[in-house]
Amino acid sequence: MKKYSEETGSKIKLKTDFKTESKTERTVEQTAEQTTEFAAPEQKDVRLYLYYANQCDPKKCSGKKLEKFDLVRLYENIGQTPKGAILMDPRAEKALSREDRLKKGIVVLDCSWEHAETTFPVLDQMDLQKRALPYLLAANPINFGRPFRLNSAEAFAAALYILGRKDQAEKILSKFKWGQAFFELNAEPLSDYAAAKNSTEVVAAQNQYLDMG
Repeated sequence: MKKYSEETGSKIKLKTDFKTESKTERTVEQTAEQTTEFAAPEQKDVRLYLYYANQCDPKKCSGKKLEKFDLVRLYENIGQTPKGAILMDPRAEKALSREDRLKKGIVVLDCSWEHAETTFPVLDQMDLQKRALPYLLAANPINFGRPFRLNSAEAFAAALYILGRKDQAEKILSKFKWGQAFFELNAEPLSDYAAAKNSTEVVAAQNQYLDMG
C-alpha cells in the first residue's frame, strides 16, 4: 500500500422587568453589545470544484448529487479549472494537512478508479496544488471498507475535515444514507489527521494505521 513521502464571559441574564432601566440592565446590554462586537466572524464555506470526466453512471455519481444540492461547482471544460486551488490527487508527493491554504478552493476529479491513472495526468498542465488524502476507508456502497477508494463526496468531506472544516464536511455527506458511516469508520484517523500541524505529521499518523493493517 502506498505511503506518501514526508515533506519534509460572563453569562448574560435576560431582562425580566421592562418598566424601568436599572444599572444592572444597562450592564447586561453593554455586555451583550461587547459580546457581539468581539464575536469571531463566521467562516465562509470553502469553494468546492468538481472536474467531471463523465466516466460513471450520472444517477449513481456522488459528485452529480452534490451539484444538485448546489454544494459544488461542476465543470467539464478543463479551462475552467481554478488556478492555485488544491487538487486532491492520489499521485501527489505531499499529504493534505491544515497548513494548506484554502483561499482558492478544492478540486476533486470525478472519474472511475479504473481509469484514474490515465485521467489524472490531464490536469498536470494546470496550476494546482496537488495533495494526497491519507489512509481512510471508503463507506460508499461500491467500495465499502476499501482503503483509499473514496468517491468524490468522500474526498471532499475528508479534505474539509482534515482542514478544520468539520461542519462543511458533515453537510456534504448528509446527502447520502451512508454518509455518517464514513465518519464512524474513520473517526480516529480523521481526528489524528486534523490535529496534525503539517504534512509530515499527517504522514506519521497515517503510517501508524498502515502498520496496523
